Amino acid sequence: MTTHTVRSTTATVRPGVLDSAAATAAVIEPGDEVLYPDTWTNWQNQLRYGMSAADRARLRKEYPGCPFQIIGPVEVSGAEPGDVVECRLMELRLGAWGGNAFPTRAGALPYDFDEPYFHDFRFDETRTRADYVHGISLPLDPFAGIIAVEPPGAEPVSALIGGDHGGNLALPELTVGSSLFLPVAKPGARIWIGDIHALQGDGLVDQTALKSTAERLRMRYDLHKNVGLTRPLAETETHWVGIGLADSLHDALTDCLRGLIGWFSAASGLSRAEAHALCSMAASFRITQYADQTEIHHVDVPLPPKGVHGLLRKDVFPVDVRARVDRWLRPAA
Repeated sequence: MTTHTVRSTTATVRPGVLDSAAATAAVIEPGDEVLYPDTWTNWQNQLRYGMSAADRARLRKEYPGCPFQIIGPVEVSGAEPGDVVECRLMELRLGAWGGNAFPTRAGALPYDFDEPYFHDFRFDETRTRADYVHGISLPLDPFAGIIAVEPPGAEPVSALIGGDHGGNLALPELTVGSSLFLPVAKPGARIWIGDIHALQGDGLVDQTALKSTAERLRMRYDLHKNVGLTRPLAETETHWVGIGLADSLHDALTDCLRGLIGWFSAASGLSRAEAHALCSMAASFRITQYADQTEIHHVDVPLPPKGVHGLLRKDVFPVDVRARVDRWLRPAA
């Protein structure tokens, strides 16, 4: 196993797009790790602690498509369409500060607030808590909001949009020790990562988590051949996590449920009816993100789909079923 370093520079960072024309930042072997030190803040690293509302509005106008900075692409040797890349978060130490902000005409309540809001946080050396207002102390639980392989085609793709390629999944379960499985669409997979969250509640209702940067972000990328996975799937120590994305919460939930039924039935040997019933008894479906952008400085901005994730608990299964599912996901392991 080799550890590669990909630094944030103008060559490796893109303002909110998966850029198929970008030069490869690193070529790695399956099972290698990539260290991403000192990732950038929003808007090409121009966002600063304590920046005024006027300066934030200026940056939003200057970069209208997507504020997030994503790093890449990393290519995995031997990755081909039809394969699956397992992206495992090995380490994430936050930068020294973060913030929550929402403009007007955005979030789940786009017309309830007439003024933009922002609150910046300083983190202590441990990077474990953030003090808010009125004595409120928030425990930090960092993850990367965007992990993606490049989808088919040569056109750049907005990092705001989640899909079969991953992208803006904003999944709080993707903390250290978790894995995200992504189906490969291009040779090398061409993996992008960014949008570091220090903390996020389910729903992402004001459109922004407690956003930060990574002082150290280390990912391991494994390649799995002959895996019949066609959409993102996450795994933690305690759950398998399916993801549904659509224009409405109804469609996002049914998309998530159908995806879990189809995947788990194939991986475990349960019938589709048995898997459906199991999801009703032993899975929890949660709103991942409810974002709405109706009017942001009169600029057309792509709309992130509504997101629902379903957590299927592992502890109800005997060892042999869990091992069968693991072999299906990692057939060569």
